[in-house]
This record gives sequence, structure tokens and C-alpha cells, in this order.
Amino acid sequence: MTASVAFPSIRLPLALAAVVTLIACSDLNDTQRRTLTGAGIGTATGALVGSFTGCFGCGAAIGAAAGGTAGFIFDAIEQRQGQ
Repeated sequence: MTASVAFPSIRLPLALAAVVTLIACSDLNDTQRRTLTGAGIGTATGALVGSFTGCFGCGAAIGAAAGGTAGFIFDAIEQRQGQ
């Protein structure tokens, strides 16, 4: 019963954090935005995989690094094709 009471109290801070994050990302150029998007997707995917293997944080960190790198490489390819 304690978890159901604590859950609603965390919704507002999470929503505010999401809004602040989105506002902070409005000034990013394409390279930064694609790298950050890749890192975010990689973090979520890595955390999911890590939760099955027992190391949530390890999976998230590895996923963030891999996703950020993939986003950066994707941007470099997009820039070359645009020239």
C-alpha cells in the first residue's frame, strides 16, 4: 500500500523534469539532437536489457554510449548525403 501512495507523488517531478529537458533541447543543432536522441534510445534499450541480465545501470550506460555514437554517425552520414 505504501508504493501506491508514493507513486502519485512522483508524477509531478517526473513531468516537470520531462518539460525542462524538452525546453533545454530546443536550441540544439542537428548533430547534437541526433546524438542525444540516440543516447536516449540507447539508454532505454540498454536499461531494459540490463534489467533482464541483472545489471540495470551497466546496460543503461553501455546503451547510452552505443546509442550516442550511433546517433553521431547517423548525423555524419546525413550531412554527407546533403552536400
